[in-house]
Amino acid sequence: MSDARMLGEELTGWTPPPRPAFDALEGQWTRLERLSADTHAASLFRAYSGHDALWDYMPNGPFSSATQYHRWAREAEASADPLHFAIQNRETGRWGGTCALLRIAPEAGSVELGYIALAPELQRTRTSTEAFLLLIEWAFEAGYRRFEWKCNALNMPSRRAAQRLGLSYEGTFRQAQVVKGRNRDTTWFAAIDSEWPALREAYRAWLRPENFDEEGRQKERLGDLTSLVRAASDPAL
Repeated sequence: MSDARMLGEELTGWTPPPRPAFDALEGQWTRLERLSADTHAASLFRAYSGHDALWDYMPNGPFSSATQYHRWAREAEASADPLHFAIQNRETGRWGGTCALLRIAPEAGSVELGYIALAPELQRTRTSTEAFLLLIEWAFEAGYRRFEWKCNALNMPSRRAAQRLGLSYEGTFRQAQVVKGRNRDTTWFAAIDSEWPALREAYRAWLRPENFDEEGRQKERLGDLTSLVRAASDPAL
């Protein structure tokens, strides 16, 4: 019987990437800024007001007052992991959402996108999509090996969004958490660095201004452009 051992690929020359230290990222239609309670909280609360359902799958919210949201934003602002960002629509100048990089692990080369809270005006728009693409691009260009997206398994819009971005389905962890007194099964998606060159080309093709009509509607769908890159598709979609 052979005593040969199966070992993982040796990462010759790989060095851990830096932790995110940028204050802002800007695209064609989107600006991401490090969340600041004083700068962003009032605008974000107005955008979220009356839409409590957007907090259904979130660990935080809903918020009953601007003061309560400002208090949460102040705590989030002080956090290095999760590292929270506010999302601005550059065309309107309005702040309409937040997201975060979390479980930042340079020693493993992995990082996750989460805490995504989009007001209705940003949902299913090129502004919010570009915000996510900017963070994916930053991570892989900085040297990260793995970019993750995890969501409540019941959150089908989030599962569709992850797959649309070209992240591959990796399975569902049963009874992974208790959130707001309820069971949460967690579905995992990820992209890895070997997939990044193809994803980058898909993103660039989708982001071309000529890919959108005068109303900002896409002509070629991002999910179609990324479909060949995914290692596995979500069986629930």
